[in-house]
Amino acid sequence: MGNYIFVKRIIQEVQPVNKIWLAGGCFWGVEAYLDQLKGVLATRVGYGQGKSENPTYQEVCAGMTGHTEICEVTYDETQLPLPQLLEHFFRIIDPTTLNRQGPDRGSQYRTGVYYGDEAEREVILAFIGKKQAMYSQPIVVEVEASRSFYPAEDYHQKYLQKNPGGYCHINLGLAKPEERK
Repeated sequence: MGNYIFVKRIIQEVQPVNKIWLAGGCFWGVEAYLDQLKGVLATRVGYGQGKSENPTYQEVCAGMTGHTEICEVTYDETQLPLPQLLEHFFRIIDPTTLNRQGPDRGSQYRTGVYYGDEAEREVILAFIGKKQAMYSQPIVVEVEASRSFYPAEDYHQKYLQKNPGGYCHINLGLAKPEERK
């Protein structure tokens, strides 16, 4: 175990790894879009910001938990700085629509950026402040510290990889060729 921690620390010193949690409607499409980007090291989908522990998909969809569908993103800040990652996120969401993205409706489909470090909060708020000038309606993306993240059931992980042609409200082609892995 000691060698693992040592190696992990060395890797983190060489490759600055950050995590952020993004909610943009159905998490399948958010994950599929972000997975293709240079600088994204890993993703997993789950539920967060709710009031219950270890919720199920059925409980979240029934509106019983207060959770939203979230994509946890592990990324390399040197390849994909947070403002650039947020730019990608804003390509695939409607930041002015509350509790709905595409045809998906309900509070579990609200948009949000959930951070782990207070310094990220300032970057996120500055980014959204600049973006607001581009919209006539107010931006309603939640910006909060990440309170919880519970991985979704296995069948949700990498869903669109496992099910090509599966439902997705996001245009996965919005990433430019030079932005892809």
